[in-house]
Amino acid sequence: MATIESVLHENRLFTPDDSFVNQANLLNKEEYYSLCKEAEEDYEGFWGRMAREYIQWHKPFTKVLDENNHPFFKWFEDGKLNVSYNCLDRNLDANADKIAIIFESDKGNVTNITYRDLHLQVCQFANGLRSLNIKKDDRVIIYMPMSIEAVVAMQACSRIGAIHSVVFGGFSAKSLHERIVDTAAVAVITADEQMRGGRSVSLKPVVDKALEMSKTGSVSSVVIYQRTGTDIEWHSPRDIWWHELIVDKPIYCEPEWVGAEHPLFILYTSGSTGRPKGIQHSSAGYLLGAMVSMKWIFDYKPTDIFWCTADVGWITGHSYVAYGPLAMGATQVVFEGVPTFPDAGRFWKIIQSHSVTVFYTAPTAIRSLIKLGPELPEDYDLSSLRLLGSVGEPINPEAWVWYHKVVGQSRCPIVDTWWQTETGCHMIAPVPGAIPLKPGSCTFPLPGIMAAIIDEAGHEVKNEGGGLLVIKRPFPSLARTIWGNPDRFKNTYFPNDIGGKYYLAGDSAHRDSDGYFWIMGRVDDVLNISGHRLGTMEIESALVANSLVAEAAVVGKPHEIKGEVIVAFVVLKGLCPKGDDARKIAIELRNWVSKEIGPIAKPEEIRFGDNLPKTRSGKIMRRLLRAIGRGEEITQDISTLENPAILEQLKQPAI
Repeated sequence: MATIESVLHENRLFTPDDSFVNQANLLNKEEYYSLCKEAEEDYEGFWGRMAREYIQWHKPFTKVLDENNHPFFKWFEDGKLNVSYNCLDRNLDANADKIAIIFESDKGNVTNITYRDLHLQVCQFANGLRSLNIKKDDRVIIYMPMSIEAVVAMQACSRIGAIHSVVFGGFSAKSLHERIVDTAAVAVITADEQMRGGRSVSLKPVVDKALEMSKTGSVSSVVIYQRTGTDIEWHSPRDIWWHELIVDKPIYCEPEWVGAEHPLFILYTSGSTGRPKGIQHSSAGYLLGAMVSMKWIFDYKPTDIFWCTADVGWITGHSYVAYGPLAMGATQVVFEGVPTFPDAGRFWKIIQSHSVTVFYTAPTAIRSLIKLGPELPEDYDLSSLRLLGSVGEPINPEAWVWYHKVVGQSRCPIVDTWWQTETGCHMIAPVPGAIPLKPGSCTFPLPGIMAAIIDEAGHEVKNEGGGLLVIKRPFPSLARTIWGNPDRFKNTYFPNDIGGKYYLAGDSAHRDSDGYFWIMGRVDDVLNISGHRLGTMEIESALVANSLVAEAAVVGKPHEIKGEVIVAFVVLKGLCPKGDDARKIAIELRNWVSKEIGPIAKPEEIRFGDNLPKTRSGKIMRRLLRAIGRGEEITQDISTLENPAILEQLKQPAI
């Protein structure tokens, strides 16, 4: 069967500074390979050792892995623990007075909270939830601003064994309603409003509308955090203020000790077809993945000021805001606002103000900030930084190099991380002290992660080559099922057409001659151009390598002769061009791609816009771009778009 061709050639190699290597948790390749070898020779023994080393168990486990009900694997099944206890109580002896969260509001107000105070707030709120008769196994929807309270709500649910499902605060009432119904939630935790970019955005009215749509009546309580104090519609006795719920509640809450396989949370992710998928994660396996990746990939040190810019509504905000950093006893920044308010220097100012040492953000944010002010980081003191990270999609090499040189001042390694909602934590990413870096490559799998590339018949692609990315062995942080739909889980991630034995990531990848992995885009984004199967990421990277271009996304459009042709959506660093100017630049970019990659990758159409259609989390909505490129009517819900007006602008091709 045909494999996926790689047309991107990147030969630059960046070796970590000696100053970083000398203090790294994994100092060199030998230590990395030693862990990999341990996992290969005794897979269960390796993960058993990790689980005993990182997790504090209420009841130790005796069996590591049960594979009898493939693909519904069970890890550490007879052990008992509590995730909140592992994040908070375990830190009280040594770190009670250490700052757990530095919260910066949209307006710039700063609140610091120690582990002792965070523990107290979580316990009081957990006791408040128990007073509402919320108990183990109940589902609770969290629809909150990015805040300390959002973390408290998640930790409080885990403390009492309730299963939380966080819904991003930009989602519509319809999306919220679907998740309430699917989980049969008994409660919703929300706020009156949230603040973003100097504007207040309603949350409680969205919850009211979502509940009006529901015919199940499963929600008996709505807890409202008073963020702005605006007037809201009140439904008694269902509605209760957060601050009234915790009045006189005890400052200690006994944890609910749950089995290792107890569901910690359900997080919904969009599918290519049908309703969103409720990805269900376990307690112990998920926590272990978050912790070991904090140690290995983020090279966590007790002195770090860690900042992951993701919202808790996404898996990145779960693993590297709400759980991973706290379980490691870290001090982290939580930011309410957006990177462009009050100006495009906001991220750099936050790093300077709080002496951030580890900074983790998305390529979309990086490219947007390049467009808005490529020299801006030089106006701020970023000398505290020692490690940079990238998450969410492949980062194109030119953005990687800018990030390294300008933000990292050519001394900070970049951990370009590949993972998914379904995997729970990093799968392929550079161990920063051990692995030389290639711009745009996520490098090598973590120890204990058996990643491989296969063709469409399920045969492994050995050595150099491209195809479908899979993980060959089960791993602790893998999602356990799709909530209420185990058949969909099995058919989506372990499909019979590739043998049913490997976890199918849904991404295409290429491994180069040095063994480095390169993510080439979603499988459904692979383009078939005159018989050549090309990944979208490589063409986008070629476009962004042009000095005029800030951001680009490409999709395929059916063509009766070539099968597909390429439609490119481009955002320039300057103003959006029109008329003859647009045509001239489009021709220049077509020729540029032809020179960089080859004539086969030359876009048939180029469309310019002031920006690309993105969700408020910064994710490009490629399905909308495919519809525009094909001239189809847009029937999808666009209520979560940050910039819906951009769709009309992108309908006009420059050539």
